Amino acid sequence: MKKVLIDCDPGIDDALALALAHGNPGLEVVGVTTVGGNVELEHTTDNALRLHDFYGMDVPVARGAGQPLVREQLTAGDVHGNTGLGDVVLPEPKSKLSDQHAVDFIIDTLAAAPGEISLVAIGPLTNIALALRKEPRIAEWVGEFVIMGGSYTRGNRNPAAEFNIIADPEAAAVAFGAPWRTVMIGLDLTHQARANAAVRTRFTDLGRLGSELITPCLDFYGQHISYRDEGPAIHDACAIAYVIDPSLVQTVSARVDVETQGRFTSGMTVTDFRAPADRHNAEVATTLDADRFWTLLADAFRNVANNLS
Repeated sequence: MKKVLIDCDPGIDDALALALAHGNPGLEVVGVTTVGGNVELEHTTDNALRLHDFYGMDVPVARGAGQPLVREQLTAGDVHGNTGLGDVVLPEPKSKLSDQHAVDFIIDTLAAAPGEISLVAIGPLTNIALALRKEPRIAEWVGEFVIMGGSYTRGNRNPAAEFNIIADPEAAAVAFGAPWRTVMIGLDLTHQARANAAVRTRFTDLGRLGSELITPCLDFYGQHISYRDEGPAIHDACAIAYVIDPSLVQTVSARVDVETQGRFTSGMTVTDFRAPADRHNAEVATTLDADRFWTLLADAFRNVANNLS
């Protein structure tokens, strides 16, 4: 069983990613940390606690950074709704937050089990950068570092940049510059995970999980103009799926640098597949086995649905 620590900004697709992680029997979630991103930190943290309780998770939830390292905050309420979960309102959480800040929780969790834990960041990389600055040895302690973010061909917040990167480019530059190998699950891959009408038929028999969360979340998410034709892309779950089964995703080794200064390209993940091998710092996701991905999600969602109280 793989151990995973999830740094997130719930967020509709984060909610589905957490359901996948909790519902897959091959993963042990050792903690959830929150960061400001899709919506403000107050909402991402509240959503993480509500999802934690709704799914029946029993892991620490630690609140992290609410602002980027140096920039004004950028959010995506236009995509995820004012509170982050569209029109969904889950019950008030009974669980309490960890006493630790997310940065310290990340450091201590990785230090306690060197090489055993996959660190998966599916929001802006602010907590990760702060953790690296405070304790650079986490780059040695991590089992693998996987992000949902970036792209090598396009952006979604603007023509050049993906949201999680442009929300804090300086933090992303710190993360890509660390002495570990980043697995970049970017838009080129996640846009192959579209929850179209045929896919959504797999999620029709999920009881409360389907009626109270999955269906209304996908309905709200799918209203965004960029998703109307093909269905919403379930970005963050792709990073969790990679950890569960790397064979679902084809990757190519490359050099990735983050643009922090460009007038039109700030936040761009500049990807050089032709760089010398000794300069490569990332595995860049290119192709998804979509059929197997949706089967993985459907099975995990069913496990969660069957155990809802």
